[in-house]
Amino acid sequence: MNRFAITALFAAAAAATGAQAATFIDNARVRTVEPQYENVTVPRNVCTTEWEQQQQPRHIQGVQQYGPAILGGVAGGLLGNQVGKGHGREAATAVGAVIGAFAGNQIGNQGGQGGWNQYEQPRQVQRCQTVNEVQGRLTGYRVGYDYRGQAYSTFMRENPGQFLQVQVSVEPLVR
Repeated sequence: MNRFAITALFAAAAAATGAQAATFIDNARVRTVEPQYENVTVPRNVCTTEWEQQQQPRHIQGVQQYGPAILGGVAGGLLGNQVGKGHGREAATAVGAVIGAFAGNQIGNQGGQGGWNQYEQPRQVQRCQTVNEVQGRLTGYRVGYDYRGQAYSTFMRENPGQFLQVQVSVEPLVR
């Protein structure tokens, strides 16, 4: 069969069925409307900023003492003066004084190294955590209504108000 013939057969069957059933729209009285909610978990970040003390190492300069360098320079100069002869004596005295001053400074001040100690320095720290918040969301309405003395119930997305339109189909009973 061709397509046109099949389509014509279906149209005729639908028309025959429509002739036997009547459908119309009527109003029903609404008795109750109850909002329906569902719980939804919504995660969100909560951050706080705090100040905390942090241990930091710090270099401490030693207190410079000049006495050991002076004594070392004098001792080195005397020693250099004993070693040299003639014009070499003056050079030996100068070199001895410099080397003695350096050695006296190193010995007297432990190399001038100073030391390390700890001190606290405040710093700002941000801490965040995820908090799950439960919220109730409106999903629709449970509606109770009466139509011709019978009680019915349905679920609707919108609040219908005082009246609800219903579609009524009437078909004859075939016995």
